[in-house]
Amino acid sequence: MSRVVSDYEAYLHGEGTWLRAWERLGARPAERDGQAGYSFVVWAPTASRVSVMGDFNAWDGRVHPMQSLGASGLWETFVPGVAAGQAYKFELQSALGGPSFTKADPFALQSEHPPKTASITSDLGRHEWRDAEWIDSRTRRGVALDAPMAIYEVHPGSWRRKPEEGDRPLTWRELTDALIPYVTRLGFTHIELMPVMEHPYDPSWGYQVTGYFAPTSRFGTPDDFRAFVDACHLAGIGVILDWVPGHFPKDAHGLARFDGSALYEHEDPRQGEHQDWGTLIFNYGRHEVRNFLLTNALYWLESFHIDGLRVDAVASMLYRDYSRDDGQWVPNQFGGRENLEAIDFLRELNTLTHQEHPGTVIIAEESTAFPAVSRPTWVGGLGFTYKWNMGWMHDILTYTSKDPVFRRWEHQHLTFSMLYAWNENFVLPLSHDEVVHGKGSLITKMPGDEWQKAANLRALLAYMYVHPGKKLLFMGAEFGQWREWSHEQSLDWHLLDGSLHAGLQRFVEDLNRQYTGQPALHQQDFAAAGFEWIDCHDHEASVISLIRRATDRDDFVVVVLNWTPIVRHGYRIGVPEPGFYEELLNSDASAYAGSNVGNEGGRHAEDVPAHGHAQSLSLTLPPLSAVILKCQRL
Repeated sequence: MSRVVSDYEAYLHGEGTWLRAWERLGARPAERDGQAGYSFVVWAPTASRVSVMGDFNAWDGRVHPMQSLGASGLWETFVPGVAAGQAYKFELQSALGGPSFTKADPFALQSEHPPKTASITSDLGRHEWRDAEWIDSRTRRGVALDAPMAIYEVHPGSWRRKPEEGDRPLTWRELTDALIPYVTRLGFTHIELMPVMEHPYDPSWGYQVTGYFAPTSRFGTPDDFRAFVDACHLAGIGVILDWVPGHFPKDAHGLARFDGSALYEHEDPRQGEHQDWGTLIFNYGRHEVRNFLLTNALYWLESFHIDGLRVDAVASMLYRDYSRDDGQWVPNQFGGRENLEAIDFLRELNTLTHQEHPGTVIIAEESTAFPAVSRPTWVGGLGFTYKWNMGWMHDILTYTSKDPVFRRWEHQHLTFSMLYAWNENFVLPLSHDEVVHGKGSLITKMPGDEWQKAANLRALLAYMYVHPGKKLLFMGAEFGQWREWSHEQSLDWHLLDGSLHAGLQRFVEDLNRQYTGQPALHQQDFAAAGFEWIDCHDHEASVISLIRRATDRDDFVVVVLNWTPIVRHGYRIGVPEPGFYEELLNSDASAYAGSNVGNEGGRHAEDVPAHGHAQSLSLTLPPLSAVILKCQRL
C-alpha cells in the first residue's frame, strides 16, 4: 500500500518547515486501489502503539492499527469505506507505560458539538468562492497602512440569539443575513471574531482551544463559515480571527501530554504552565510544534480566506517570567527573561503570513513596552502589522470614568499617548476585556446621569476616532448597552427602542462615515505629520483641540473636545487657514440624543491670532462633546 506521507514530507515536518501539513495530517479523504476512504496521520513519537477508532469500527482500537514512520514520530493508515461526517479518535499506548488512552485529532477539520469531544471526518472544503476580486485587490494593494480600519469585535455566540428556539445562538448562515448588513450599515470596515476554533468550555469564550483546525460546530459546518467569510468580502467587509498560539487547555482529549509525554508543551511546569489560566504553554523551540502553529495560521488564511489574525496574549509569550514570582521561571540561555524561542516563532509567523498572503494583517495583543512589535523583522522587529495600544485604552478609560469636576487634575491621561504614538502601528481597542468580570459596560463606566453617561460615551468614541491609530469597538458599545457583556445571552437589542440608545448608534454610524470618508482621519495614522495639537494645555476647562492632516497637507480637519457638562461660548482656537469651517460632526446633535448646542453649521475664521496661528475660530462648545470641522476655503 502506498504511503500517505512521503519521506521528504516527514523530513520537512521534523525540520519545522512542512507549511502545508494540513493537507496530509489528520483525517483526509483518499483513495487506495480503487477504494474510497480516509487516510489518518498523527504525530506521536513517544507512542508504542497508535490506532484509529470511530463509529466505522465500533470504536474498537484493535481493528485499524496505524503504521509507524520511524524517527519522524508520525503514524499513518488508510481506512476504506470511511465517509465524511463520521466520528473518530486516536487510541494511543505510550512507551512510557500506563494504560491506553484516546485523543481527538490535532488536525481535525471538524469536531463534535461540545460537550462531545470526538473529531469528525471532513474535507478541505467544497464552498465555491465568489470573492476573487476582493482577494486580488488585497494582494495587489498589500497592507495599506493609510486605509481606514474600523473593527467591530464580535462574539458570535452572543451577538444575537433566538429566544423562541431555546435562546440558541445564530448559525453562520443566520449571521450572514443579520450581522453583515448591520456592520455594513454602521460603516465598519472589518469584523473581528473572538476565537471560532473548537473549544470545549463556553466560558473560555474560545480562548482555550482544542481543535485548532476545526471551526466550532456551535454555529454550523466549516463550509457554512466559509460562506460567511465569502459574504463579508462581497459586502466589502474584512474578517479578522482571534488566534491563540500562547496556550492550550489541559482537557484529556486535547493536546496535553498527547502521546503520554509533554509533546506540545514543556515538561517543566516553570516553562510549561500558565498559572493564571490553568493552561499549558507551547514548546516553541520544538520544530514540530512550531510547524503545527505555523501551518495552522496559514490554513486559516488560505482555506477560509481570512484577512488577518489577532494574536492573543503576546506578552505572555514574550517573557518567561510572565505573571510569575522569583524562582517560578527558568531564565533563557543568556540568563534573561525573554522567551527567545517564542520571539523567533513570532518573527517566523509574521514573515510567512505576509509572504504567503500579501495584504493580510497580523495584530498583536501586547500590553508591555517590548520594542518594535510592529516593525519589520529585517530591522529587528517582531514583524506584526499592528499592535493594540493598551496604554491609550487604560488612560482614556481612567480619564472618562472621573467626574468632570475632577478631570482638570487628570488631563495627562488625555495627552500622554501622543508621546509614543509613532513608536508602533497602533490599533486603539475598546474590547471585550473592558466589559467583563465586574468592570461594567462602557456606558456604565461614565459618570453622571443617563444623559451625561451617553454624552461622555459619544465623546470617548469620537476621541478614539480622531486619535491616530486604527479602531476596534466591541459589540454592544455602539448603542450603549447598560449590562455587562455575558457570553450566555444576546445583546440587549430592545434598548434601541429608546432615543438615547438609537441616537448613540446613529452617532457611531456617522462617526464611521466621517472616519472612512475623510482622508485626514486615517491616511497618516502612523506619521507625526498627520497630527498636531492646537491646544493640549487647557486642563482648567478640560478642553483639547487638535488637527488631523491627510497626506495632502492642505486636507485637514480640526477637532475640539469639551470634557465638561458646561457649554462654553466664545471659545477661541487657532486654525491654520482662513475660510469657513464647516461643522462635519457634532456629538451633541439632537439626532444623537444630544442637547443640540452647536455652531449653526460652522464658523468663519477671524484674523485674530491664537495658538501660533494667524487665524482663529470663536466656537460654542457643547457639553461633553466632540466637534469636527473642516475648512472650506473661500
